[in-house]
Amino acid sequence: MNLPKQKVLNWEDVEKLIDRLVPSFDVEFESMVVITRGGIVPGGMLAEALNLSTILTASVDFPAQWDFREQHKKDERFVIWPKFLQFPENELLRGKKTLIVDDVWGSGRTITAVKYRVEIAGGIPTTCVLHFNPYRSLFGNERPDHYADVTDCYIIYPWEINRGIDRVTSFEPER
Repeated sequence: MNLPKQKVLNWEDVEKLIDRLVPSFDVEFESMVVITRGGIVPGGMLAEALNLSTILTASVDFPAQWDFREQHKKDERFVIWPKFLQFPENELLRGKKTLIVDDVWGSGRTITAVKYRVEIAGGIPTTCVLHFNPYRSLFGNERPDHYADVTDCYIIYPWEINRGIDRVTSFEPER
């Protein structure tokens, strides 16, 4: 089995990514939606840097038994609806410029689902991730509005290190 390349980041790496993102914003956001769990830490760092005080969360679940890469290869086309375990009330988003934050755009399905849900609520969404992986994206040429870096690696963030024996501790850091 071929494991994807891994890259282990430290806190300084993450701070540099945040520093790269902040000047890229050309609007003043009125709210932020962080996607759990990956978006919590970068969202907090961005909220502090942007002086945002309205921080909301979204938790999204997709069916675990579905292998998108295999189905894509077979060119089978059917829609998998996400289950929103947690999402802000429409009134909190309506008419607001909202920054949506996650750690990585891999397949893109989670952040895209949140983006459309914010639009449906009447918000004005802007997507933002630390890392964009165009090689895994299921959305063709669509990409996050803001991203700090492009990668083809499996990124291990400092808040993920030592989370359990069956998690990231089995990966060797990239040197």
